[in-house]
Order: sequence, then structure tokens, then C-alpha cells
Amino acid sequence: MEGDVGDVDQASESVSDARDFQVGEAPRRSSVKSGLPAMTDKRSSKAGDARKRSSFVTGGEAATTAVPKWAQKTVTLPPQKRGCHLITPLLLKDIEVDLGQFSCGLAHFFLQHTSASLTINENYDSDVLEDVETFLNGTVPEGRRAPWKHTLEGPDDMPAHIKSSMFGCSVSVPITGGQLNLGTWQGIWICEHRDHASARKVVVTMTGT
Repeated sequence: MEGDVGDVDQASESVSDARDFQVGEAPRRSSVKSGLPAMTDKRSSKAGDARKRSSFVTGGEAATTAVPKWAQKTVTLPPQKRGCHLITPLLLKDIEVDLGQFSCGLAHFFLQHTSASLTINENYDSDVLEDVETFLNGTVPEGRRAPWKHTLEGPDDMPAHIKSSMFGCSVSVPITGGQLNLGTWQGIWICEHRDHASARKVVVTMTGT
């Protein structure tokens, strides 16, 4: 029994030594980890540099960036016969004063109708206007051969809605030096898809500096 007790005492001492060793090692490992001030300082330095760079860029942008301007006007176009028509001059006549206030920006033209459309295309040869109208009429059926259910407003109305969706009701053009920055042969068209149309309204929104 005494021998057993001694063995237990020795085992207890071994466990105690192991605990002492583990407890003693933990602070040493901790001290080694905490003994890396260079890494901590480096991260702090990088964060500080980032803040400096960020504040510098922001300050520079604030000093050089102009506040964007906005202008909006509704242009009423006179009734047009069915077909495609170049309307750049008509639009410019109504917006040129506002347009001249922008050195760099964007002009957005929005047609407030569902049976006409806007697009950008040829501004020189009128044959292109007629050819596009021929294409539209050949693509969208009209009259007796048409399968449309919506006929309350005439046989040309439903085809007009379809053609309007094909080309869309808006276009955007860059503004450069107070002018529309269209290509040499580009112009803004209105495509009138009704046989007997009324006046059409285009909302022009300009933004820039």
C-alpha cells in the first residue's frame, strides 16, 4: 500500500510538473507573439498612409470637380405625315440656348407617345428615310392580312405600337462644347407610324458641366 501511495505521489508530481511546464510555456508563447511590434507598426503605418492618400485624393477632387448642372425642356413638334423625318434642326431650335451652357454632358430625348418612335440615323440622303419606312411597312402586317385584335383606333394603330417598340421612344447624345456631338452623317429622326398624327412632344433633359 505504501508503494502504491508513493507511485501516486510520483504521478501527481509528474502531472504537476507537466502543468507547471504548460502554464510556464503559455506566457512565453504569448510573449513571443506580442514581441512583434514591427508587424503591428507596419500595419498601422499602412493604414495611416491609406488615410493620408484617401484624404489627399478627396481633397483634390473636391477642389477640381465642378457641380453638375441640369436643364429640361419639352419640345412640341408639328404633325408629320406617316414616315421617317429628320428633326435635329427642329430640336436644336428650341434647346440651343440651354445646350450652350454645357461644356461636357449628355442630352436625353424622350418621346411621350406610343405610336411614333425616335432613332438616330442618316442625316443626308433622304432615300434612307424612305427605305426605312418601306422596311417597317413590310415587316409589320397591316390591314386585312394583319392578325391584330386591337383595332378600335384604326387599322394603322396596332402596327404603329409595334413599330414604336421596335425603335424605341428615346435616344441619348453626348454634349461637347455646347453642341450635340453627333457623327458627321448622324441625325435624330422621328418615325411617325400613324396615317393622321397629331403634334408630338419630346422631353429633352440635359446634364453635365
